[in-house]
Amino acid sequence: MNTDPNKIPIPGNLLISEPFLQDENFVRSVVLLCEHNSEGSFGLVLNKPSILHLNELVEELTFLEAEVFVGGPVEQNTLHFIYFGEKVLEESIMIGDKLWWGGDFEALVENLKKGTLSAESVRFFLGYSGWGPGQLSDELSDKTWIICEEKIDEEILDNSPEELWKVLLKNMGGEFKVIANYPLDPRLN
Repeated sequence: MNTDPNKIPIPGNLLISEPFLQDENFVRSVVLLCEHNSEGSFGLVLNKPSILHLNELVEELTFLEAEVFVGGPVEQNTLHFIYFGEKVLEESIMIGDKLWWGGDFEALVENLKKGTLSAESVRFFLGYSGWGPGQLSDELSDKTWIICEEKIDEEILDNSPEELWKVLLKNMGGEFKVIANYPLDPRLN
């Protein structure tokens, strides 16, 4: 957990929006950072469910009624995924302990059909959160985001989307535990 505004986030870190962020795309958001380098940053919002289910989007997966989340406001016509466990897709990128981002989608479908990958270990996203070169660093300097270095696992995602932001801040302790209880509207504080 980090309060240092000069800390450089790494893939696998969580970006927790500051409590009064008014951007409707990121109010009380928890973003899993998948990539961060000189060319920009890529992340997926973990706690913003969409109204769609996977079986409505992917013809080959009509048997799977998995929830789909809004990964962010960029290219919401694209489907992204993360999964937990052993690496089962060749092109997946490790972003945490037994946490993988992306890979060959056809291979994912086959693994889900065969049961070598359980639907519970995969999370799907429409769109993504993206930052251009230096943009995320600027937002971190402006204290728009709090970097959380807590290891992400399936258990932490068992929290409801509404509670995830608050639970992570409470787990960070100290001043973050206080922030977790801030009302959405600062006038109510």
